[in-house]
Amino acid sequence: MRLTKDNTALLEIDGLCKEFGGLLAINTLSFAVDSGLIKSVIGPNGAGKTTLFKMITGLLDPTRGEVRLRGRPINGLNPYQIAAQGISSTFQTVELFGEMTVLENVMVGRHVRTRSGFFAAGFRLKRMRQEEDKIRQAALERLEFAGLFEKKKMKADNLPLGDQKLLEIARALATDPQLLLLDEPAGGLNDRETEYLAERICAIRDQGITVLLVEHDMNLVMNISDEIVVINYGQKIAEGYPHAIKDNQDVIDAYLGEAIDYSDLRRAAGSRFT
Repeated sequence: MRLTKDNTALLEIDGLCKEFGGLLAINTLSFAVDSGLIKSVIGPNGAGKTTLFKMITGLLDPTRGEVRLRGRPINGLNPYQIAAQGISSTFQTVELFGEMTVLENVMVGRHVRTRSGFFAAGFRLKRMRQEEDKIRQAALERLEFAGLFEKKKMKADNLPLGDQKLLEIARALATDPQLLLLDEPAGGLNDRETEYLAERICAIRDQGITVLLVEHDMNLVMNISDEIVVINYGQKIAEGYPHAIKDNQDVIDAYLGEAIDYSDLRRAAGSRFT
């Protein structure tokens, strides 16, 4: 585990609750995410995973409890403020600017780091042009990382689903996050696409970016996760290393249905699990 420099976790979920019309979607949920890890959140449909992500990113306000980034509460901040603090995310359903090019989509993400104001942009001042060049270069680097550099001039709508998912990740990385939230990135992908995705997620972690992953593909989760937290009906039922989670009877009963055979895991993340 790697904590932040002041020995606090990068992200802390503390007694988090979310009610919808009297229904508790998240019920006194607590866990921490240490810096530099891939931590996965798993559980049945309706367990509250996406609701959790929406509270972390400011799309929903908690009913009770607190979300802390580097020890500081971020409850009540707007999504753009949370993004500026260092949290970025992708969506369960792909959300791209379909008529814009692949490059333009990533440049949009990079603008959260823009310093030039309205006046400089409106009059195309030199510093704005210089900053735009830097934004373009940074976006191209993220596309290279995602394997989409050669498709930079294509419209986002014309990409296959696997490339659209990678484009969302590239756009999220363009914000220079410390914490990247991925909501079911493998949904709808074939085996080859999922293997490449696993490789890229591990590469993101190896660059020092912490990843919080929600995913139903248990081969992917068990193969790349450093730690896993399991929730059911909005409550945590288990937390730990993958080998402990796969044999946890509460997790098997609530979600997995049977113990996972490690011999069937993909090798996408390299030799660490083989």
